[in-house]
Amino acid sequence: MLSKGFEIEMYTGTPQGDIIGFSDRIVADLDGFVREPDSRNVEYTTAPLRSYDRLLCDLVRPRQRLRAYLKQLGDYTLIPGSTLALGGSDKFHRSDPNNPYHTYIENTYGTTVVTASVHINIGISDPEVLMRACRLVRVEAPLYLALSAASPFLDGKPTGNHSSRWSVFPKTPAHVPLFESHAHFIQWTEAQLALGTMQNVRHLWSSVRPNGDRRPYNLNRLELRICDLVSDPIALLAITALLEARILQVMHNPDLDPLLQSTLPAATRAEDLVTMADENETAAAHLSLDAPLRHWQDGRKILAREWIESLYDEVEAIAKQQGFKCFLLPLKKRLREGNEAERWLAAYQQSQDARQVMMDAIAHTALQESELAIELCQPLVA
Repeated sequence: MLSKGFEIEMYTGTPQGDIIGFSDRIVADLDGFVREPDSRNVEYTTAPLRSYDRLLCDLVRPRQRLRAYLKQLGDYTLIPGSTLALGGSDKFHRSDPNNPYHTYIENTYGTTVVTASVHINIGISDPEVLMRACRLVRVEAPLYLALSAASPFLDGKPTGNHSSRWSVFPKTPAHVPLFESHAHFIQWTEAQLALGTMQNVRHLWSSVRPNGDRRPYNLNRLELRICDLVSDPIALLAITALLEARILQVMHNPDLDPLLQSTLPAATRAEDLVTMADENETAAAHLSLDAPLRHWQDGRKILAREWIESLYDEVEAIAKQQGFKCFLLPLKKRLREGNEAERWLAAYQQSQDARQVMMDAIAHTALQESELAIELCQPLVA
């Protein structure tokens, strides 16, 4: 099994769904949390672990600490979802007015970046194996977006997209190739920094990227950045189990590489795969699990949920062999019952009230986390 860790961005606000920023106070008073450019969301990171059982508690415990802290401030809570669902997209709320990088973010992107998400990091020590894994995950990233979509509302109304976050998120630079080697990634990154299309090595905002302690030179993990915030820790671990199993496959089988296995014309294959992946991301942001996609192997049309079901069948044996099939299994429930966006939109169609939908989601998430903490994790240390 590979090491896994998460970067979790979450909104804070009221049980009625109004998002209110406390990140400056949270970061000052609680260890383990860092601020984002906008004060309305805050981030925590889990340490890299191989065990899914321990990961589950590492996901839940910081939220329980944060919930307890917010209660000390007043009637405040954590808010699921990945956009400013009920309002507030007209203004940026700076968390650190003196940070020049934050100034650049606000002036360049506005509130399109004021989103909440989860970044999944998988440890891979060999840089060439990492690049191969990044190529495979890049062309399959829309599937993880489809599973995680949780942002159908913005400013109190449905937007027409299941992931409003990814439909507007400013992917930067605008064109990111499939990196053919570690040397290619280094050369490309240095060129972007020289051109100014990237402000620093962190300013690579694509669906997936190689990551490490000294990018682009020292790399040790794959970072999947496309997912909306998955509030259900069990569902998040299921999505992660699919990702890990798929990476184990490509580690064991070097031929499972889009640059090798795709039947698209060799002369334009790399560019065609990037174009296809970008188009699939747009489709998945729109309709998530029901999105019509094109398969990277041969360009055939396939629905996102059918592709995911196919991958599930393909990786089930390796997940069982590695001892984490039980964590992959909840993926079936998600395919059957839908992601957050699909469930929230179904509730909205009945009530026509986005606020009530979000209030119900807030209460459900809080109860679910509390039950998981009681049943599966050790008591919190005061």
